[in-house]
Amino acid sequence: MNEISAPAYPLEAFCDAIAGIEHTTDPKRIRVKSRDRYAVSPILKEALAGKVADVVVSPKDDDELRRVIAAATRHRIPVTVRAAGSANYGQSVPLKGGIVLDVLALSGIREIRDDRVRVAGGTNVAKLEAKLREHGKELRFPPTTARIATVAGHFAGGQGGPGSTVYGTWRDPGNIISCTVMTMEEEPRLLELRGLDAQLAHHTYGATGIITEMELPLAPAWAWNEAIVAFGDYMDAVRFGVMLADCASLTRKFVSVHEWPTPSFVTGFQNLVPDGKSIVMTMIADQSWETFAQLVERAGGTIVSQAREGEGPYGRPLWEFIFGHMLFQIQRNHPERTNIEGFFRSDDLVGLIERVHGKVSHYGPLRMELLRIGGQIVGSGSPYFVFESAEQMAQMVLEMQEAGAVVSNSHRSNVRAVGKKEITEVDIAFKREVDPYGLLNPGRFEVDEENDAAVAVALPTDKWDKRLG
Repeated sequence: MNEISAPAYPLEAFCDAIAGIEHTTDPKRIRVKSRDRYAVSPILKEALAGKVADVVVSPKDDDELRRVIAAATRHRIPVTVRAAGSANYGQSVPLKGGIVLDVLALSGIREIRDDRVRVAGGTNVAKLEAKLREHGKELRFPPTTARIATVAGHFAGGQGGPGSTVYGTWRDPGNIISCTVMTMEEEPRLLELRGLDAQLAHHTYGATGIITEMELPLAPAWAWNEAIVAFGDYMDAVRFGVMLADCASLTRKFVSVHEWPTPSFVTGFQNLVPDGKSIVMTMIADQSWETFAQLVERAGGTIVSQAREGEGPYGRPLWEFIFGHMLFQIQRNHPERTNIEGFFRSDDLVGLIERVHGKVSHYGPLRMELLRIGGQIVGSGSPYFVFESAEQMAQMVLEMQEAGAVVSNSHRSNVRAVGKKEITEVDIAFKREVDPYGLLNPGRFEVDEENDAAVAVALPTDKWDKRLG
């Protein structure tokens, strides 16, 4: 039973009501489905330990999903939606027990057109990408966890990914055409949210409806080259990275800058990157490669690895070594290291990164993802530091803020506390409409902020929506 509370849900009556729909109360299966990748955070690893559901339900289509939601609402049993469990924040850990709704079977491509795809929410991203490439297309920015993640899981819990250097994030207008959600009511409804209205379901961890379908714009599927470029000085790598990220005429997919000794932490890079060298990782299309190589030479860098997408000597696609995914690679050899999530926006982006670097580099080597938000190239990163205590982490947050960075809380587990979701009265009204009894992922995003669960520690972090726009 869940450690936050031990409610006496009428599980027998609920299970009778969903007879014929796959479900289990097996403790081992429940433990697996009640967790995601939150263990990358030493704080969440402790705070979420022992939080489990009472039953796992796995509907196979929208009709079964409707029966499950209707029965759960009638019996007032909370529902936590879970797809592949690839999230880092513990979003799919049930804080108040009840039902874990496994949506992996709710998958399939509905339609592929020249400029868009319509797809069921539980569709695996990598399988979708493979099918799109048959049509010469790809998603604008799949997650780094594409091999296991689902389309709706990325939208409900993520922000961007490889491709965000060019197309921005889910927050940027035009990156989603529509999404359809099922309401948490005794008579569930399907609501189609089009254009800007789709933001009502974005980054709410399933607390504002169960996403059943999405319609997404597509990008051309270029022939991509993975590249690792070495520099003797971290700030030289940053300067090159910022220039490359902002070079709109060059066809690139991502730009990720990592200070030495980060390359030495990753097994696949240890024989590629010379000692003492910081790196820029990127993907460049064939038509831009010659110019890119010239830019590298003129900037004083050295290309230490070039490979077709997914064929590099490091054993997996290069996009699995950027964003939050890089921490997984580091923790294979250095489980004591973690990071926080700083954001860097300035007309002098290089200068801002240099100020923060000078302030916090003693904690560990800095990483910097360069992406586009609101049309402007910004940075996302922090040191990879050896965790000692929440107090140590809080001190580093303050020092980054003093230097001009904005810091969100990647070591909390609800929407407001993480700080990446812009929450307006319209969002609150929509939450009331789709979840009138507060049964969807309770504690993660409540109508009244004081009812959000106090999971993990409160660091002195910022609200991203207030500072980054």
